[in-house]
Amino acid sequence: MRRPAVLLTLAAIVLLGVTVVAVVKARQPEPAGAVTPEPATAEAAPVAALPAVSSPAVGPLFAEGGHFCTASVVHSERGDVLLTAAHCIHNGEGGGYLTGLTFAPGYHDGIAPFGYWTVSDELVAPGWSASSDPDLDVGFATAHQAGTTKSLESLVGANLLATGTAFEQPITLTGYPDDSEVPAVCQNTTTKQDTFQLRVDCAGFPTGTSGGPWVTEQNPQTRLGTVIGVIGGFEFGGADADTSYSSYFDTDVLALYRQTTART
Repeated sequence: MRRPAVLLTLAAIVLLGVTVVAVVKARQPEPAGAVTPEPATAEAAPVAALPAVSSPAVGPLFAEGGHFCTASVVHSERGDVLLTAAHCIHNGEGGGYLTGLTFAPGYHDGIAPFGYWTVSDELVAPGWSASSDPDLDVGFATAHQAGTTKSLESLVGANLLATGTAFEQPITLTGYPDDSEVPAVCQNTTTKQDTFQLRVDCAGFPTGTSGGPWVTEQNPQTRLGTVIGVIGGFEFGGADADTSYSSYFDTDVLALYRQTTART
């Protein structure tokens, strides 16, 4: 289980008009290749100022002074969209959204190089809020910072969002353990756990790493790539720290992304 006892809520707002529309049976994985358009203006953050393993677009979620989950920036027109696990921002069946969350991209050693961003507009799928469906353990949100005119994405960059991809892919996995001030990072190849679940074996991903992005084709200079999953899903992301799971990013996730973008 990758979440603390207190569950929190993240919001979703995205602005990309995703042009790939797949007409498929409900809960059926869509054909590979549905990817959000390339960012036109977003610039990569000054990664030289970050630890060697850090991505500027990934950071912990904070509540009541401590961090408890992980989130990342995904590309959108407004540049304010976060991606995380649904269980990081909504308590699931019988619960509701959590409030008072902040996001610190590129966080390390007690330092928030881009400051703290207020999380709002949380959005999870109805299947998660109604029944805690592990196949829908994905959530979106927006992030804003008082007094800042620039978008989050313009400062730290963003990963692209892909749905309907192959089950087996090499990825970079990143997450912030509750008891660490630096991210855990691992590279390995994903496998198919179930029809709507991915699996990857990476040691050192305990509580707090939920919501951490599974990124393919990560650029070694910008440390940005394409996100195909987040730690969550089966067993809330995994019962032990050495194996992680993710809900498969299919048409349900694409629809949720489109819904969040339409709200902005």
